[in-house]
Amino acid sequence: MRVLAALSGGVDSAVAAARAQEAGHEVVGVHMALTRNRPASRSGSRGCCSIEDASDARWAAEILGIPFYVWDLSEDFEQRVVADFLAEYRAGRTPNPCVRCNERVKFDALLERALSLGFDAVATGHYARLRGGAAAGQPGEADSLVLERAVSTAKDQSYVLAVSGRRGLSRALFPLGDAPSKEAVRAEAQQRGLPVADKPDSYDICFVADGDTRGFLTRSLGTSPGTLVSPDGEVLGTHAGYFGFTVGQRKGLGLGRPAPDGRPRYVVETRPATNEVVVGPEELLSRSLVEGTDLVLLADPEQSGTGAGWQAVAVQVRAHGRPVPADVVVDLESGRLRASLHEPLRGLAAGQSVVVYGGPTGQQVLAQATVS
Repeated sequence: MRVLAALSGGVDSAVAAARAQEAGHEVVGVHMALTRNRPASRSGSRGCCSIEDASDARWAAEILGIPFYVWDLSEDFEQRVVADFLAEYRAGRTPNPCVRCNERVKFDALLERALSLGFDAVATGHYARLRGGAAAGQPGEADSLVLERAVSTAKDQSYVLAVSGRRGLSRALFPLGDAPSKEAVRAEAQQRGLPVADKPDSYDICFVADGDTRGFLTRSLGTSPGTLVSPDGEVLGTHAGYFGFTVGQRKGLGLGRPAPDGRPRYVVETRPATNEVVVGPEELLSRSLVEGTDLVLLADPEQSGTGAGWQAVAVQVRAHGRPVPADVVVDLESGRLRASLHEPLRGLAAGQSVVVYGGPTGQQVLAQATVS
């Protein structure tokens, strides 16, 4: 197959491209320039898409002996990821920009361009396993596609990939899905002579390279003075904008006095309509029911007396969060999901991605939705 390998400038994508080439595919490398004002170099392990990253990607392509291009996808990224991120916070929700980037840029904008140029599939350095589709030599065949967790549970990225669905992933290749660990990938890069073998991972939100999300939101959305209130409405303090807080947050609340019982307080709700941030005790963060919209199916739901869905599966609401046992019901007409948890889940926030895992081994992604 003709494969377009997305080269971020890191070790994962470089090894993934090498593996795709070794598998006999005709590989071309491309670096996606995603941010409009890229710094000359990254700061430690924060951020990505720097000039340094583009240079490292080009260097890796030269070592592999494959053609290399840089595509400017900054406008797509700004509109489909950054603008969505700001709009979600403005609406009082907690988005995951990595989920949106995978869906709308890496498996939408990138794939659209790749197909228009005659490529059969896109290879990336994501840690996840695929069966069917391009992974089986049948790019575009979506009905039988199966997405599973990576062998390396510590690096597994199936959570952020689930939103792309079977059709979006049917032309994807994840050569690192069976890698036992990140250390093993670094060792392989060293053996292959790839110059990024020891490059640190990038963390945090890539377009907030200094890690100050609240500062970024304030600069982008301005300030909007409001109040911090208790669950019963008592005013406890003030803030510069509800969008600077997220459910489950404990630090940075700016409260001048502790709770009467001395226990720590957490953000339990944000109210955009009144610009209030509700803070309270930890037990108010626990939820036994998760509801979601914009359902994405990656497996056909089972039919039972309670409707379509799955019994005794697991749901996950953070990229590296703990899976929680649950029974899940889906409404195919409305695109809604309802998960009854077998044990309470703490700190659930609207806008998060909820992913359902199950199947024979419990590793298969069954569905994804956005927490409502």
